[in-house]
Parts: sequence; structure tokens; C-alpha cells
Amino acid sequence: MIFKQLNPGSCKTYLIVDESLSEAILLDPVINHVSMYLSLMKENKYKLTHVIDTHTHADHISACPSLRDATDCEYVMHNLSTSKCVSIKVKNKEIITMMGKSFKIMHTPGHTRDSISLLLDNLFFSGDFLFLEDAGAGRDDLPGGSPEDHYNSLLSIATLDDQVMVYPAHEYRNRKPSTMKIQRLNNPHLKHKTKEDFINYINDLRLGPAAWMKDVLNANYKCSRDPNSAWIPTDLPACEVKGTSNPNEENIDVNYISSSKLFQYLTEKQHITLIDLREKYELKDKLGHLENIIHIPIGQLTDRLEQLSQYEDSNIILLCRSGARATSAAKILFTANFTNIYVLQGGMMDYRLNGF
Repeated sequence: MIFKQLNPGSCKTYLIVDESLSEAILLDPVINHVSMYLSLMKENKYKLTHVIDTHTHADHISACPSLRDATDCEYVMHNLSTSKCVSIKVKNKEIITMMGKSFKIMHTPGHTRDSISLLLDNLFFSGDFLFLEDAGAGRDDLPGGSPEDHYNSLLSIATLDDQVMVYPAHEYRNRKPSTMKIQRLNNPHLKHKTKEDFINYINDLRLGPAAWMKDVLNANYKCSRDPNSAWIPTDLPACEVKGTSNPNEENIDVNYISSSKLFQYLTEKQHITLIDLREKYELKDKLGHLENIIHIPIGQLTDRLEQLSQYEDSNIILLCRSGARATSAAKILFTANFTNIYVLQGGMMDYRLNGF
């Protein structure tokens, strides 16, 4: 068997070839490299039998429709995929035979509803469901994404052997494929013991997808063969958690306010603007919410800056569960020229813990 990673960039395409059959499959091919893939097949006299997308991609146009047109190969995705040009739809725990080899399909939703991982012997192709070490995994704030589903998917790989090698669909910082044992030691996505803990971890990280990612998703839903059918920025770790955040925001100093000081302001009825960055369902959980908040989930913040322009000169206090999302929001607002921005230190957790 020949096994190679083909692409020069962060989007990883895997080639698997059975030399005895001269048959090949491509996993997560990218449209910009279609000519290279076809030349590779022609030069080596490989027959491309299958192309596979581990999920509907949001950061690049898939090459699968174009390769199917050119070679009449089969196009494989999960049965929840809405792509109309997929020829084989698979489901969880199904064994699919390609090149005479048995691939186990694992439905691993979270990043998207149609995410799959594939297991071939000791090779685990994880798509965006699991990245390497501190990269964690793909973001869960795309359409169809779900932290709860992602947690359940992570539970489903608990029985994978420590020596299984992990090959993700993206690697933005030149990390090398490594074993499940290394992931269990170093990957933050695999450190959470309860579902609630994991969901809170994801909610405190996410910034919401960039608008351009929705255009890419739509192009892939429609089986686009045009590499220019959606604008895609270069050199951006877009599918990682926090991948579309502005790197310049890291240098911005954030002002914090204590729970006792906020309680004092509210008691004295001082003029402040409260913005709660949590999701709607979180406002009804055990932490509750304060009166007279402006509710803007952090994923919507950049799209609603104009709405907030009327509060530009007032003291704005940002709230979330633990303070992480509010800190990210403060950097976004500072970048947009808001000046009097404060973050509730420790978030609503600290506020309630102090009895307020």
C-alpha cells in the first residue's frame, strides 16, 4: 500500500494506493489541486476508484465533484450530507470496501452534522473532528455544528488503541501526525470528563464563523466545480476553534471590573450598558441573567456593531459565563473603536458565587 499526504498547504489530502490493483482513493481533495491529482493518476497509471469528503467543508471547495466528472469514480460522504453529487452515502459503523481494503466508518458529528472519520488498520482519518495536540478540533459554530454532538463523538473513540495514528483534514502549524496516546495526553478536546464541562469549554472559546465560510458551505452543497465560486482568504486557520479571530486582537489590553463593583453600579443605578454574550439558552440556566441586558451572542457581535454605535460613548460592561467570551468581545469592540469597555471578571459564575 502507498500512503501519502499530497497538498503543500494546511488542507490535507490523503492518497491511498493498492499497488497490486493500481487502484487509488483520495480523501478530502481540494479543488485547487485537481490538475495535480489527475496528473498523478495518469503518470502512475492508477485508477481513481473513490473520492471521500469527511464532511461538508467550510474553508475550501471540494475537488470531489470535479474528480468524479473526470474519472467516473465513486464519491463517498455520510448519509446526512445534502450534496446532490454524492454517489455512495455511508452510515455509522458501516464497513466500506475500497481497493479490496475494509474501511470502518465512524459518524463523528460536532463540527458538522455529516462528519465522518475512517479507520483503516491503525490509520485514523479524523477529518475536522479531531486535530493534533493543542489545535483541539474543528469549530462547532458552523451551521449544523454542536458541542454536545462533538462530546458524544469523542466518547465514541475512547476504545481506539493508543498506537492508532491520527491524520486530520487540517494542520495549520506544521504539527506532525501522531498517536492517539499523544492526543489523549495533549489534546484539550480529550481532557473533559463531563458533557457540561466540554460544552462550557467550547462556548467560552467560539467567536462565530466568518461570513465567507457560509458562502463556501453553500458552494459545496451545490457541488461547485469552480474554484472561484466563493472567496476564501489564505493562510487562515479557519476551521480551528477561534480560527477566524483577528490576530491583532491578542495585543489589546482588556479592562476588567469586579463582581462587587458591578453590583455597586447596579445598586446605585449608575448609567451603564450591559451586553451579555452568551447563547439564548444559557440565559435560562442556573446562572440566569441580569435585568436590562442587551443580548448579543458572540457569534453575532461583528454583524451587529452598527446597532451598538449608539452606545459608543457610554460605559459598556460585557458579560458571559466565565469571562472568556467577554474578553474576546472586548477586543473586537476595541478594534471597532469602542473605548469605554469593561469585562466582568469571572463572568456570571463569579457574580453568583459572590452572592449577587
